[in-house]
Amino acid sequence: MADDTWHHAPDHLLTALMESPHESLILVDAESRIRFISQSAAEFYQVDPQQTLGRHIHQVNPNSRLPEVLKTGKAEVGSMLRMAGKERIIARIPLRDEQDRIVGAFAKLVFWRLDRVRDLVRQTEVLEKKVSYYEKELRNLYSSRYDLQLVVGESPPIQQARKVATQAAQSDLGLLITGETGTGKDLFAHAVHRLGPRHDKPIVKVNCGAIPRELFESELFGYQAGAFTGASQRGKPGKFELANGGTIFLDEVGELPLAMQVKLLRVIQEQEVERLGGTKPLKLSFQVIAATNRDLAAMMRAGQFRQDLFYRLNIFHLRTPALREIRADIPRLAYHILSGLRTGKRPVPARISPEVMHLLGSHDWPGNVRELKNVLERAAAIAGSGALLTEHLPPDFVETAPKSEAAPTAPRSLRAEMASAERRTIEQALKYTGGNRTQAAELLGIHRTGLHQKIKKYGLR
Repeated sequence: MADDTWHHAPDHLLTALMESPHESLILVDAESRIRFISQSAAEFYQVDPQQTLGRHIHQVNPNSRLPEVLKTGKAEVGSMLRMAGKERIIARIPLRDEQDRIVGAFAKLVFWRLDRVRDLVRQTEVLEKKVSYYEKELRNLYSSRYDLQLVVGESPPIQQARKVATQAAQSDLGLLITGETGTGKDLFAHAVHRLGPRHDKPIVKVNCGAIPRELFESELFGYQAGAFTGASQRGKPGKFELANGGTIFLDEVGELPLAMQVKLLRVIQEQEVERLGGTKPLKLSFQVIAATNRDLAAMMRAGQFRQDLFYRLNIFHLRTPALREIRADIPRLAYHILSGLRTGKRPVPARISPEVMHLLGSHDWPGNVRELKNVLERAAAIAGSGALLTEHLPPDFVETAPKSEAAPTAPRSLRAEMASAERRTIEQALKYTGGNRTQAAELLGIHRTGLHQKIKKYGLR
């Protein structure tokens, strides 16, 4: 049986509590008559505690708001009280009985030194500035870095990619970006986010090929405190939670294990996520952009990628063309990359020689735009402010370039070509007959006199 002494505090403890200078209490009944005033409160009001009992609170403090608190039933916390040249921060709290009737109210001290309040305000302001700073840093970390203006080129494949990007941004539906490595899938994903209605919210990138399989679920969906051995005691939000209101960018989505594809599909369909070790789903809102350089259709046929997830991701399909497919855009891309290198004091070439441009246009570019940028950055560092010449390119790049065909010569006139052919034919006939002009004339179907004239004309022996 429980000890009742734990439910009823001894009188000397209650007295000590009510007389504590840190509490400084004054208690009134439902008619605003003073029923208790602590010694420290009486000193503040400069009254005798015994003589104030039973008196209306306004007789002690004409400006007291305790009657107002009794009337409204609403507490007032953090109010300023000035009296006899002293200032304090107090709280006024109504008291209710078991039937929820207001039976009284009390006022108690919150702060008795305003310099402490000012210190607290300053600390609060510092904390608010820190929170604001970290929120800004978080927005910068997960903000979009690119827009469609950075997509360089006017070839039909590039124009088609821009068109799909604009449509996907306006629709807020799923977008699948496919293309070889280095073709700008990341650029298009950020551009779609910036162009859409969620542009002021975060875009959170998940590299599905870099997360260890055993950490997929905790990284994508987060976990509760103590969900597993080594888990943070505060828990951790997953990538989908961080992307709430914005965009989740699933890069290299073709690397997702089949087990995770099932859970990912549910999260995308339901727009809600449940932390690892949690019991309550969190309702979210996000747009999904996925990207891969793998053939998802072939993976589906091989049973490596789920059809239902593919159709959920592939509502809009944007294909980033390989650089060898848009050779007409290479000059624009090359000069765009060079202009992007002019960010510091290092000199950068202002012109690319025709020979170099020919090599750039004839290369197959297995690494696509990323490889082009690598080649130009190296060449620009060597060339300085002069023109970009062949000698500035990497030796292996020049050596593996396809050899250009010899420059074509201007054609001769038809009369000259016919005379040359006639001369060669007569030479062959004379050689075949051993110099016998009669036999040669018969072979050629002309008179011997005509053959003699042509031998003389062409200076033949």
